[in-house]
Formats: sequence, structure tokens, C-alpha cells
Amino acid sequence: MSAATTTIELPARTRSGILLPPSQSEHDQPFASLDFLIERPGQRFRHDGTVDDDLPVDVPTNSTSALLPPPTRRQQLMVLAASFSAVFLTIGFNQSYGVFLAYYLATGTKADGPDPFLPPSAADNKALLAFVGTLGAGLTWSGSIFVNPLMARIADPRCLTATGAGLIAGGYLMASACSQVWQLLLTQGLVYGIGSSLLYFPMLAVAPEYFDAHRGSAMGVVLSGAGLGGLTFAPLTRALLAKVGAAWTLRALGGISGVLGLAISLATPQSRSVARRPTLVNWAVARKPTFILSALAGMSQAGGNFVPLTFLPEFTVRLGYSATFGASLLAILNAVNTVSRIGFGFLADMTGRQNTLILSVLASSAVVVAFWLNAAWETSSGMWIAFVVSYGVFSGGYNSLFPTTVVDIFGTQAYASVNGFLYFVRGLGALWGSPVGGTLVEDGAETQAYVSVIWYDFALLLASSIAVILVRLFDAKDKGHFKLKA
Repeated sequence: MSAATTTIELPARTRSGILLPPSQSEHDQPFASLDFLIERPGQRFRHDGTVDDDLPVDVPTNSTSALLPPPTRRQQLMVLAASFSAVFLTIGFNQSYGVFLAYYLATGTKADGPDPFLPPSAADNKALLAFVGTLGAGLTWSGSIFVNPLMARIADPRCLTATGAGLIAGGYLMASACSQVWQLLLTQGLVYGIGSSLLYFPMLAVAPEYFDAHRGSAMGVVLSGAGLGGLTFAPLTRALLAKVGAAWTLRALGGISGVLGLAISLATPQSRSVARRPTLVNWAVARKPTFILSALAGMSQAGGNFVPLTFLPEFTVRLGYSATFGASLLAILNAVNTVSRIGFGFLADMTGRQNTLILSVLASSAVVVAFWLNAAWETSSGMWIAFVVSYGVFSGGYNSLFPTTVVDIFGTQAYASVNGFLYFVRGLGALWGSPVGGTLVEDGAETQAYVSVIWYDFALLLASSIAVILVRLFDAKDKGHFKLKA
């Protein structure tokens, strides 16, 4: 007697290892709203963020690289180089916008000047001009909330980073043809910002997966690219503006970003995750005080961090120096910041990442009132230079240690989703930080006009300091013990 043969139709397996019902494709439904940010209890999701109640219960949410052989030294060096270059280009541009702002206010809005790039009325709205830069910078981070699901849907991350490089270049090239501030918002702000996020986040989301024991120092090296980028692009931008004007400067930066961005995109590393990357913050995680306080800390720090960077060149001019010297001081801040990020990374591996992060934010807030406030009240160039150097030292710590503390606090399984959401929140902080500061600048050319801005910046950084201290305490409570090194 022959045995009966039964044919069982198995669910389709996606590229990332998730089992889907036979009737459904992994690309059936796009994510439609910000509801995909939070995973509710009992819900199961495809890797693109859509709900799938038929997803098998035993599918792992995020298998890490433990099943893979450890990365080779060559792979780690390639990831370091590619990620460093992405940060160099994107955050370097973001941290150099203050040079554009000072130029737009001093020269680009003068109808009878050598380069009437914008109408004279644009000079009356510092907040809107500041928003051009912070829109691009904010989207670099906040765009992660959309890039993260795209990374789960698209097999080759180079498609994302190449698109990002093209948008960065296109944003600058289109900005060169602008004559109104709203046009700059759409090009140098919006288009550039979307492209910057597409180039930046696929690198930063994957880089920590290639390092373990020395993750802090590795990410310090990667994120030191921000300081070196600012060190490079601030004086370069100022020199180009003085030589060829705003339009050709924007075209030159568009060409540089296109060539360098394409090279970076070709070296984009693949994720070492052997299953899907979760794009949703688990509801149990989202309700934890550590998550809520981390979001508050990230938003406050991002908003406060960009205020000095945005207004540094213009404040230097108010002290009686040239715009060129203002750009040089911004370059000095970024140079110090480059070394600082690497140093804080090594210090974090020795003394604890959360401890070092707390030190960084607290010290950043302290130097704002210790040096910048005194520079404004006394019109003191010595205090101002002391602030530039000391702020460059301490502000690098949070930026370089933020991704590594996410892993330490929330674990590798939740890293992709939590990191993506917290970067989104940081982007929101960067969006409003400097524009609000611009509205607080009082009339007149005296440095005292910045006193309200300085207190505002101090309040943001102090709020971030308190939040990260509370994160440290609640994290110890969640883990059931307090360690001196954490």
C-alpha cells in the first residue's frame, strides 16, 4: 500500500529570514504614518513595519551577529573609513552653516554690495535664515525614522546612500539658483537634509555591529569625522564665499559632495544582523523611564548644541573681528572637537560610557555660562576664545557616545529601533534649537544682544544633563544593581 502524499505550502521566506503568509509579499504595504514607530503588545510586524497577525510567534525579532564569524580587521577598518567619511561630509556641512549665515546677513543681503544673493529684507529675519541650516541638520537625524524602515525593505544599502549623495549634490546645485529665503529652505534645507539622512544613517546604524569590546573608541573615531568635516568645510566655505560669491560656492560644494558621496556609497557596509532589523520601538521599552528620559536628553542636547555652532561666526563679528576670523574660530572648535570625540571614546571604554556622557553634557552647559556669558557681558575676546576651545572639547562627548549608550541601556536587539527613534527626536531638537535662538537675539550690534540666547542655550544643555543623570539611575534600577563603571 502506498503512502499518501500531502503537499504543504510553506510561507514565503523573505531576505531577512521572516516567514510571511503565502498570500502576502514583503512589499505589499508601505508604511503610511508615524503609527509604525511604536509596537503594541500582541502585535507582530513584517520587517517593513506593517502589522502581520499571522507572523509565527517563534520568529526572532532581531538575531544579532553572534551566529556569524567575527568581523576581520580589514572589515572593521573599511567600516571605520566609510562611516568616518559619511560623518565627515554630512555633519561637517551641518556644522559649517554658520559661515553661510554670517555671509547672508553681512554681505548676501546688501543690495549695493558685491554679492546681492538675497533681498535686503532677508536680513531682518535671523530665525528664518538660521532655520535653513537647522532644517538640513535636523533632517540628517530625524530622517532616520523613515530611513530605518527603508533599510529593512531594500536589500542593498548602497541604493540608499547613493540616492542620498545625489540629493545632497542636487540640493546645493539648486540652491545656487535661488534668490529668496523660502527657496533656500527647500533646497539647501529640505532636499539637502533628506539626502544627508540617506547617506548618514545607513552607515551609523550598522557601524556598531562590527565592534564589541572597543565599541566606544571605534564610534569615537567614526564620529570624529564631524569635527574634521567642520574644520575642513568652514574655512573652505568662507574662502569660496569671499572669492566667488554664494552661488558659485554652492555649486562647488555640490560638486564636492557628489563625488565624495558617491565614493562613500560604494563602500556602504552590510548589516551583520542575520534576521530582520526591527523598525518598531517595543511598547514595553517605550514606556520605560530610561527611554523617555533618553528622548528628552537627546532633543535638549541637539537643540542646545547647534546654537553656538550656528551663531559663532556672527557673534565673532560683533566682537569686532572679521567674518574670516569667525570662520577660523569655527574651524578651531571643530578641530578640537575631532580630537575630543576620539578621546571621549577611549575614556568611555575605561570609565564607563554613561559616566563619560554625563561628564560631557554637564561640562558643556557649564562653559556656556562660565565663558560665553562673560564674553557677551564684557565684550571679551579672551573669554570668547576660551569658550570656543572648551566647548569644542566637551560637546564632542555626547555626540560620540550616544549610539554606544543606546546599546548598553536597551541591548542589541532593540538597538535599531530605539536608535532610529532617538535620532528622530534629536533631529527635532536640532530643527528648533537655533531658530528659537535667532528670535531671542535683541536689536543692536552689541554682544549683549546675545545674553538671552546664551541663557536659553544653557537651559537646554542643563535639561539634557539632568535627563542623562536620571537615565543612569533608572538604568541601574532596571538592571537591579548600580555599577560605578557604566
